Amino acid sequence: MDYMLDIHSQAVTHTKNKILKDIDDYLGSKEELSSYEQYLMERRHYVDQIWINVWLTKITNDISKKEKKQFLKQREYEVDGVDRKVINRLFRTEMRSHHPFDVLSWLNDTFFRQKNVWEKRYHAARELFLQEKAENNLEHEKTSMKLAITREIKRLIKKDAFLFYLYIRHYISLQLKNDLTNHKYKTADTFKLEEKLIPEGYLSDRDYIKVNDFLYELTGSIQKTNYWEYETYHDKYDKAVGEILSERVSEILLDQLPETVKKEYSNVYHRELTPVILYELSRQRMYALQEEFLEKIAEEYFSDLINLAALPFDEATHQERYHEDLMEQEHRKEQELLAIKQEEKAEERMLEDIFGREYNLSLGRDIDYVLHIGETNTGKTYRALERMKQLPSGIYLAPLRLLALEVYDKLNAEGVLCGLKTGEEEKDVDDATHISCTVEMFHERDHYDIVIIDEAQMVADKDRGFSWYKAITKANAKEVHIIGSKNSKEMVLQLLGDSTVDIREYKRDVPLEVDQNIFRIKHATKGDALVCFSRKRVLETASALENSGHSVSMIYGSMPPETRKKQMKRFVKGETSVIVSTDAIGMGLNLPIRRIVFLENEKFDGTRRRRLTSQEVKQIAGRAGRKGIYNIGRVAFSNDIKIMTRLLEQEDKLVQTFTVAPTNAIFERFQSYSRDFGYFLEIWEKFECPFGTKKASLSEERELYRFIQDTEIEARFSLIDLYGFLHLPFSKKESELTRQWRLTMEAIVSSTELPEPRIKSKNLEELELSYKAVGLHLLFLYRLGKRTEALYWERLRLELSDDVHEQLKTDVKKIIKKCKHCGRNLPADFRFHICDACHWSLKGRNMQYEY
Repeated sequence: MDYMLDIHSQAVTHTKNKILKDIDDYLGSKEELSSYEQYLMERRHYVDQIWINVWLTKITNDISKKEKKQFLKQREYEVDGVDRKVINRLFRTEMRSHHPFDVLSWLNDTFFRQKNVWEKRYHAARELFLQEKAENNLEHEKTSMKLAITREIKRLIKKDAFLFYLYIRHYISLQLKNDLTNHKYKTADTFKLEEKLIPEGYLSDRDYIKVNDFLYELTGSIQKTNYWEYETYHDKYDKAVGEILSERVSEILLDQLPETVKKEYSNVYHRELTPVILYELSRQRMYALQEEFLEKIAEEYFSDLINLAALPFDEATHQERYHEDLMEQEHRKEQELLAIKQEEKAEERMLEDIFGREYNLSLGRDIDYVLHIGETNTGKTYRALERMKQLPSGIYLAPLRLLALEVYDKLNAEGVLCGLKTGEEEKDVDDATHISCTVEMFHERDHYDIVIIDEAQMVADKDRGFSWYKAITKANAKEVHIIGSKNSKEMVLQLLGDSTVDIREYKRDVPLEVDQNIFRIKHATKGDALVCFSRKRVLETASALENSGHSVSMIYGSMPPETRKKQMKRFVKGETSVIVSTDAIGMGLNLPIRRIVFLENEKFDGTRRRRLTSQEVKQIAGRAGRKGIYNIGRVAFSNDIKIMTRLLEQEDKLVQTFTVAPTNAIFERFQSYSRDFGYFLEIWEKFECPFGTKKASLSEERELYRFIQDTEIEARFSLIDLYGFLHLPFSKKESELTRQWRLTMEAIVSSTELPEPRIKSKNLEELELSYKAVGLHLLFLYRLGKRTEALYWERLRLELSDDVHEQLKTDVKKIIKKCKHCGRNLPADFRFHICDACHWSLKGRNMQYEY
């Protein structure tokens, strides 16, 4: 470590300089020369300590951790994995006695043996000390002078603040009057400079109630704050008030300042006190006054200041006028508050009229209700469907299009003529007596012998729950069979009010057992269903299984239902041994699953990533152990076995609220007040729904509405029809689909051909998006009654689902899980999205910023 010699030399020089500085401070404070020996006697402790302090600080800071460890290893210390603070402490201990500098010898050589050097040092230090003392005294006088002037200004401002405000108020009134002759400019809300300002007439006093309403108009000029932007009148008037304070008000204050203060200032600073200097001395108070005055003016009535402009400035006259205006302002405020209260009462009456008793619970009807309550995979839906087959007519309401399709196929295969109706497709069967559909297709005016409502616990869903509420409370049939989880029982009974209800509770015949060992991909065996919570993870896991010799089926949310059906059929027939799925597997899909494996214990719910709830764990785990095939259903977890087992075994939280959404009746009543859907969204926020309910967020409808707000599209449709189009069930997070929706709406309004969906088939993602695009097109065709045209697109969609199925069979092996940071291949059951090396690299970089 040769460079230690340089560090040592620097430390010696630094030590000498510090001691010489201490000698100068010591000698300069003495009125008479003190001897070198006297200095040592008084400052010996400092002299003895200075070297070790300078040396240890410098050597510790200038030598790296790596070099310190190398040095300590040479002295047989074990330092690998040792904390940085411990290494520093050991290193300082070793360095403490390393080539010490003999400070006392150096001092003796410099001063003890050269008495004249010590005396010269004294005279130079004393002269410097006296010079600094004189400068400090002068600075103290200046500070005291500034404080005295500041106090005096504060007193004068407090005394005459009202006069200053009257003066500035009159000046602003003249400016306002003058500015009303200027152009009014229009631009986008962003005020981007590349957007050219467009004059749209002249400013008018009729457009503004308060001065503040005017201040945010554009002047047409460009200014630079933190960046270049268009100037508003607020910016312009803020500067104007500042200029008046710095020029005119500062002159007034200087005139009122006592002559003794001004004379004392001249003596101390050797210059005259001017308005500019006075403003600088009171800048902070002036800034506060500037802000206060502009805020006060902004709250005045625009008409008051315009009328004030015709009145020449006179303190007494303007003071009287101000108090008159103030009294008028108070009167206007009272009138405005009264008007606001009247508007609030009118709005309350409107809310009551529109929403009223719309969501009150039913009081009991002449219907036989059968409530099928129990765990997943207990035969609830099977029993209800068996009853449906015995009756002349019926409708099955499914939570998913795939389940509706499954029941449609099942009933027709068993000789029960059944049609299919979802938002995206309709299959008419000649002489059909039954229908299978998604719950959103339910209509209360239709009558059946039996209505089956599946997955009733979905009544609590924040977006779709109202469809279950309508079906449960408005079903028009001789028998209504409601199927739900145990925790939905009390809520469903509450919804049914005084109705007679036959409650049938189901328990699993096949028990569930939890594997006590952590699951890894290599443990996958025939009959396993591996569950994760993203399409990407499903494909990566399926790829790893395929490449290790398994045959795999896949299920995920964006997969076409027809493809899902084929994937499931392959598993049922034994063509595949393992199935990898999202939580879609938990919603009524009956498969011969031996073991459910949770590859993840968390999911993203659209807002945040969170742990699975007890009900979600049970809903999914319940699919294990198909009755008649397995005697036991097994459940495995990839981590946190104890926590997940506790969730599986604990009692469910009761469903205590259900979701309400706008109805046709509500829109019909609202239309008597307004046809503005944006206003409807406002009052929907204000509407307080009944106890035990929660409002649908309508977040997706809001997002779509932004594209058509204040356009011909909104003007041409009734609110009911407009809401129907906004409510269409498609993936609104896909920008391609929202664009297609908007273009189709424009085509409907202009009575032109509907734009055909874009069909792309380059890869799996494009095929799935094309399938969704055709599905959205079908939603429009069925809503517009174009069933013949829909037949072609249904066939095309079926072809796309076949293509997705085939691509999944052939291409899934090519999918490899990679580190999103460096692209390195990762094991399929690796829990994270970046590799360990990148994780520690990023963490180390973040830690550096913490020091």
